[in-house]
Amino acid sequence: MPETKQLNGKGDLDYDYSNDILFFKTKNREYSRSMEFNNIVIDIDEEDFIVGIQIFDASKFLRISKIALRNVPKWQYQASIMDNKIEIRLAFQVIYRNRRIEMNPIIMTESEDDLSNTKLVTVEV
Repeated sequence: MPETKQLNGKGDLDYDYSNDILFFKTKNREYSRSMEFNNIVIDIDEEDFIVGIQIFDASKFLRISKIALRNVPKWQYQASIMDNKIEIRLAFQVIYRNRRIEMNPIIMTESEDDLSNTKLVTVEV
């Protein structure tokens, strides 16, 4: 079984309200290529770490209002590639009607590219 490289980092979150795009990015990591599937684009660096996640039509995909996505006080994502299977675990809170709501979606897909096994955990700054 191939070895898995692991990386922890700090990141940024941005939400484009008018276009309904939620974006998670790991700081100080540059992407070298992107992969697109469903409503998601992931950015991968030269070491095969997933360093960015863009979710298009985020409010529909996550089943939460656009207004709630404007206020994300706490978040983290964990992205791993294992045997060309991609798994992204998001953990974030939104404030909606003065209540904190926990969101924990898991996104999974397979890649046709030959990717090395990696795991990255990015947290808010």
